[in-house]
Amino acid sequence: MIKEADLSTEDVAQIKEHGLEVETVKKQLETFKEGIPKVELVSAANIGCGIQAFSEEEVELFSRKYEDSKLEIIKFIPASGAASRMFKALHQFLADYRPEDKPLSDFLVEEKSDLLDCFFAEYKNFAFYDEVMQEIKNSVENYEALSEDEKHYAFVETLLKEEGLNYANLPKGLVPFHKYDGYYATAFEEHLVEAAKYASKNEKAKLHFTVTEDHLEKFKETFAAIQDRVEKETGVSFEVEYSFQKKTTDTIAVDFDNQPFRDDEGKILFRPGGHGALIENLNDIDADLIFIKNIDNVIKQEHLETISKYKKALAGELINVQEKIFEILNRIDKDGFNKHILAAANSLLEEKLSVKTTLENEEDVRNLLNRPIRICGMVENQGAPGGGPFWVKDGEGNTSLQIVEGAQMDTDNAEQYEIAQNASHFNPVDLVCSVRNYKGEKFNLTEYVNPKKGFITKKSKFGRNVKALELPGLWNGAMAYWNTIFVEVPVITFNPVKNVCDLLNENHQV
Repeated sequence: MIKEADLSTEDVAQIKEHGLEVETVKKQLETFKEGIPKVELVSAANIGCGIQAFSEEEVELFSRKYEDSKLEIIKFIPASGAASRMFKALHQFLADYRPEDKPLSDFLVEEKSDLLDCFFAEYKNFAFYDEVMQEIKNSVENYEALSEDEKHYAFVETLLKEEGLNYANLPKGLVPFHKYDGYYATAFEEHLVEAAKYASKNEKAKLHFTVTEDHLEKFKETFAAIQDRVEKETGVSFEVEYSFQKKTTDTIAVDFDNQPFRDDEGKILFRPGGHGALIENLNDIDADLIFIKNIDNVIKQEHLETISKYKKALAGELINVQEKIFEILNRIDKDGFNKHILAAANSLLEEKLSVKTTLENEEDVRNLLNRPIRICGMVENQGAPGGGPFWVKDGEGNTSLQIVEGAQMDTDNAEQYEIAQNASHFNPVDLVCSVRNYKGEKFNLTEYVNPKKGFITKKSKFGRNVKALELPGLWNGAMAYWNTIFVEVPVITFNPVKNVCDLLNENHQV
């Protein structure tokens, strides 16, 4: 273990002031020194081998089962991401291009950037086009006298710069994504409309957004501005709540010698622990079913019927499996354990939970069945980056279904690389979760995290190299010991916006 001498009295005081446990920080330092072992892939999960495929009849059946339920529902949306990454290529454009130096057409030929080519060819189709043009009219003198290249430059500058619309510093959730008749909708608004379709009961919908403290007021202002219109259009009233990633989930950073990274004043640097830290926020939510979806994965409202149908079907299948689990555990409490219960438990594990083990006694049954449950939508692999569904062997020899990110795989190993290449599906972060046990008590979700499934990444700070530790991802290691069901869903349910030109894809346009 790390010796006490590695942390000074001042370090210990800083750690405690930050709200962290000294022992936790010591373990993090040890993790940097030891490294994080790569995941051991057994095989890719495919249809019929870890991934279910619903028939149309099952989609209807499970959807009705969900609709008939009287469960408490909430939609959980990680929304702390900034829009700056969306506009990375445009930032570089502003830094590299000057209209007075060369024609824009020559610059684009030299850059060989498909993204910039696409942006300037179709920039009038963005939902934010009218807003940018209105701002230009208000702030850019003699705009009409500018050359076409100067107008293009002014458009990007007005879009991103602080003295313009300052989109670069907006949260991604508040960037206009979709254009409708008379107004535009942000991703934030689209999540409200979606929730009205599949995550509402008795004309009420509850949503929880994880945001940064700096962006909280912007989200509140946006909700206040659109609430009346959206509630009238959907016939649903919305309860919106927010939370921040907790400082107690921050992790210590180190230099490339695995010593604590320090600023010019000798203070330790702590960094946010990544989206895996949100397991703490999720743990604070008490509901029967929790829908989870990323902030940028939304679609034009004309396609919502398909999205809604499959979301309901996922929830209905989760309820179906949960009822079977609860029945087994309640029977044990009422009648005691017997061979018939054991047979039912093993059958359920094999048929629905894809657990490759055989239960032998009551302790096994209670241990494996009495856990949080997640059902995860999987789409056919279209080449987009994202975690994939795999059969994975843990350090104790158990094999289970997990969502694995590329950074967790040992792709230098030929056998592991081949398994990774055989993946037919990937995870679009389309989850429905159950976090209460058969007695109605909420699980402590932090007890089902595999702490050895984090990430070590390389960053820079103050112009120096730094190594950062990300906690096990929210739908990866943070849910490693949940009961897991994978189901194929249509590709149309996955519409992420990683760069600005993704908004030109057909599912984001009319």
